[in-house]
Amino acid sequence: MDYGPAPESQKEAQAWLAGHQRKFGLFIDNAWSEPAELFASTNPADGTQLAELTQATDADVERAVEAARRALPVWQGMGGHGRAKVMYALARLLQKHSRLFAVLETLDNGKTIRETRDIDLPLAARHFYHHAGWAQLQSEEFADYRAVGVVGQIVPWNFPLLMLSWKIAPALAAGNTVVFKPAEFTSLTAMLFAELCVQAGVPAGVVNIVTGDGRVGSAIVNHPGVDKIAFTGSTEVGRLIREATAGSGKKLSLELGGKSPFIVFEDADLDGAVEGLVDSIWFNQGQVCCAGSRLLVQESIQERFLNKVRARMENLRLGSPLDKSMDVGALVDPVQRQRIAALVDSARAEGCDVWQPACELPADGSWFPPTLITGASTSAAVAQAEIFGPVLVAMSFRTPPEAVQLANNTVYGLAASVWTESISLALDIAPAIKAGVVWINSANQFDAACGFGGYRESGFGREGGREGMLEYMTALAEDARPALPVVEAKAKAAAKPAAADPFAIDRTAKMYIGGKQARPDSAYSVPVFGANGALLAEVGVGSRKDIRNAVEAAHKASGWTSATAHNRAQVLYYIAENLAARADEFAARIAAMTGSKNPEKEVQASIERLFYYAAWADKYDGLAHQPPTKGITVALNEAVGVIGIVCPNEAPLLGFISLVAPAIALGNRVVVVPSEAHPLSALDLYQVFDTSDLPGGVVNIISGNADELARTLATHADIDAVWRHDGSADGCAEVERLSAGTLKRTWVGGAKGRDWYSAAQSGGRAVLAHASQVKNVWIPYGV
Repeated sequence: MDYGPAPESQKEAQAWLAGHQRKFGLFIDNAWSEPAELFASTNPADGTQLAELTQATDADVERAVEAARRALPVWQGMGGHGRAKVMYALARLLQKHSRLFAVLETLDNGKTIRETRDIDLPLAARHFYHHAGWAQLQSEEFADYRAVGVVGQIVPWNFPLLMLSWKIAPALAAGNTVVFKPAEFTSLTAMLFAELCVQAGVPAGVVNIVTGDGRVGSAIVNHPGVDKIAFTGSTEVGRLIREATAGSGKKLSLELGGKSPFIVFEDADLDGAVEGLVDSIWFNQGQVCCAGSRLLVQESIQERFLNKVRARMENLRLGSPLDKSMDVGALVDPVQRQRIAALVDSARAEGCDVWQPACELPADGSWFPPTLITGASTSAAVAQAEIFGPVLVAMSFRTPPEAVQLANNTVYGLAASVWTESISLALDIAPAIKAGVVWINSANQFDAACGFGGYRESGFGREGGREGMLEYMTALAEDARPALPVVEAKAKAAAKPAAADPFAIDRTAKMYIGGKQARPDSAYSVPVFGANGALLAEVGVGSRKDIRNAVEAAHKASGWTSATAHNRAQVLYYIAENLAARADEFAARIAAMTGSKNPEKEVQASIERLFYYAAWADKYDGLAHQPPTKGITVALNEAVGVIGIVCPNEAPLLGFISLVAPAIALGNRVVVVPSEAHPLSALDLYQVFDTSDLPGGVVNIISGNADELARTLATHADIDAVWRHDGSADGCAEVERLSAGTLKRTWVGGAKGRDWYSAAQSGGRAVLAHASQVKNVWIPYGV
């Protein structure tokens, strides 16, 4: 028995397009502009033109940003309840017009009507419902935060309406206004959503939608009136945005590419895993950033499982996306098809086995058959590049550690899927995989209550959940930061000749690498003068090689990350205890370096700050979400990894402790550049570390030129994040720009200082969020 045709009517969608004469202007300030320079939006299934849209100009983006800026006080003045009512209305309208949206999305994107109807639309409405609740609760749950301001949002073509809801819902809930750019290929549902904004009572200027190609996105990214950029798209464009926003002060979240592993262990429900694999890689034609495009199957079941996969592929139905019996639709554009075909051809050229089911492709439109590739090496292009199409690359593993090693053998870190009937094995593997989302015995599960986002070159920031709301907020304490104090890093007076003492020849303070004192590889040192001009000591001039050695030591200290939070807390308490025992010595050192009249205050504050983060170490717990599915989602706060830190010149001991303590409290290892002007109190600390059970390599201290060392930290491929708080505006901008190479996370102070004595500015969850990243693990239960 074969499937009969089950076509979905497109009458209403075509009528809606005709009602607009198939031409659209821009939606700015709740009004439509006259269509100007136009470009076509086509149906990828047959190549027919659906409508024409306006190519926005820089002047149009300027108008949109101005409208959003004017609307800020109006939207925020409505209060949480006022915003919640409007967002509830948007959710209801999305439900009311869900079939029209679904058909229009299928026509514009090429994905099947079953996906748009049953997945995209319910999830889009869910996001507005969920975030209407956050708007209502904002004053209570986010009392210490404010809206960022005007937000520029740019989304891709694979989930046009769903990405719109992921972006706009939390931004509006937090009290921001929006300039939104849909993908050039797929803008039509955004145009329909604009009409809903008017119907729902969204005030003029709160939501502005500008269409066009990458030039429009560039104008939004570079506009000085935009306070935050939220981008979903390719890693390559994400790098360009990171570079463009460097030093601007704009908040940034990036959800980028992926090469997600789909891991099947020998005890898995193989039939269930096959269906999960279909949902993971052939959902939306594989045009999904978190698609399970790398199948890792245990060697003992490899052939049996692959035979099941091939049999299932033979039954996948490929054809008209509006036919409700179809499994696989059209690719979004011929350019995308050409790119996929080229990557598959490269696999053939490398000797891989390429298998495709016998299926007849439609004559018109952009189509590519489901494809299975075996025999690829781990370094093959198809094993490393994001194909973004219906192509699965399979390879085998023998043991769980090997599975983790293969899973992490990628520059990406967005998602993973683990299939096993052993819950112990699943929960052992999930934390070991470097990915922001891990699905257990499931795939491509999403919900507004559960954060989504990646590690490494999959970007940073989260969408959905509490952490997604925080992406659109700024801590109030940031507004109270002081102007940067001027600290002179050079000698204040010429050194007086030292007395002829043969035992006073070497007064160089050593660096600290891997738990040991280390001389600089450069063999150079510079003098450190006190507040009165006297020579206090010399410090080594760290170099690229010293950073290399420190990073190697930090990676070897990975046991610190896997240690219990209780153990890390104990070590921080020990450090505080031993610092207290030498408080007079450290106070004298601070007084000599800085001329402080009350150095005891800084030492005491440092001891208290160590106690503070020791207290947090075993209390910064994650969350357990209950999405509307049968299961729970556990949001784990994980260590970032190895963090490079450039410390402030003011409060040289307290600034050092305030940055290092939260990082190591959460299991990170650090490579620290102490105050360039006053480095000695930080270098003296290794004597405290050595008596406090701190494992070697957890804290590594490299003295020297802050600019040069920060540059090395930002470009080092094995450093996961860089923090710079020495007040150098140019230096902070450079860190952000150079970090784009590997898309490492950054936390910089810019040209402002920080009150290191203030727990609001130098403590709390806002700081701990920089020292951690959230991994959402989806755990199903029941039958």
